[in-house]
Amino acid sequence: MCKVMIALALIGAAGPAMAQVVTRNAKTADYEFSYAYPAAAARIAGLKAWLDAERARIQAKTARDGAVARREAKASGYPYHAYSFDKTWKVVTDTPRFLSLSGDSYNFTGGAHGSPASYGLVWDKAAGRRLDPKAVFVSLPAFQTAIRTDYCARLKAEQRRRIQGELSSMNACPSLKELTVLLGSTNGRAIDRIGLIADPYVAGSYAEGAYEVTLPVTRAIIGTVKPEYRGAFAVRG
Repeated sequence: MCKVMIALALIGAAGPAMAQVVTRNAKTADYEFSYAYPAAAARIAGLKAWLDAERARIQAKTARDGAVARREAKASGYPYHAYSFDKTWKVVTDTPRFLSLSGDSYNFTGGAHGSPASYGLVWDKAAGRRLDPKAVFVSLPAFQTAIRTDYCARLKAEQRRRIQGELSSMNACPSLKELTVLLGSTNGRAIDRIGLIADPYVAGSYAEGAYEVTLPVTRAIIGTVKPEYRGAFAVRG
C-alpha cells in the first residue's frame, strides 16, 4: 500500500529566518518517490500550483513505469529493483524582482546507476509568471559570446583539478544550450552572479560528476539581458 507523507522540514538558516521545505514522499513495491520545494515557493500561488502539477505528473509516470517494469521482470523471471525518482528544489536567491530556484533530480530505472539532472527556474514577481533563466537574455548566442571565454577557462581549470591528467574529447567546453543556468545574488538585491551547471556526460564522464561554474555578472553580460529585466541585474563589484 502506498504510504504518502507531506511534511514541513527545517533545512537550515536563510537569512534571519529558518527556511522550510514542503516534501512529498511515496513508497510502494513498484517505486519510491520524493519531491520537495521550499516554503518561499509555496507562498506564491502560481508557482506552487506549477510545482504541485509537476510533482503529480512525475509521480504518476514513475508509478506507471515501475508497475510495468515489475510485471515484465516477474514474467521474465528476473529480480526487480524498484524504480525511484527524487527531485528537490532549493532557493538560489530571493531578490525584489526574482525568486530563483535550483533543482536537482535522480532517476533510477534499472541498470548500473541512475541518472542525475539539474534545473533552473525563476519566478518573475513583477509579471507573476515562471521563466526559464535563459529566457531573460536577448538570445543564447549573445549570452554565450559574453561568457564563453571566462566560462571555458574556469571549467578547464576544474576539470584538470579533478582528473589530474590529460583531458579527453569528453571534456570539451559545452555550448550554453547544454547547460543549466542559475541566477544568483550575493546581496539579495540584484542578480550579480550566474551559475552554469554541466550535468554528467555534458563536460566529462559520469564518474567526474557535474561541473558547476559561477561567473560574476559583468557589463558585457548585462548587455545581453532583455531590456525589461536589466534593472534586476547589477555588475558584481
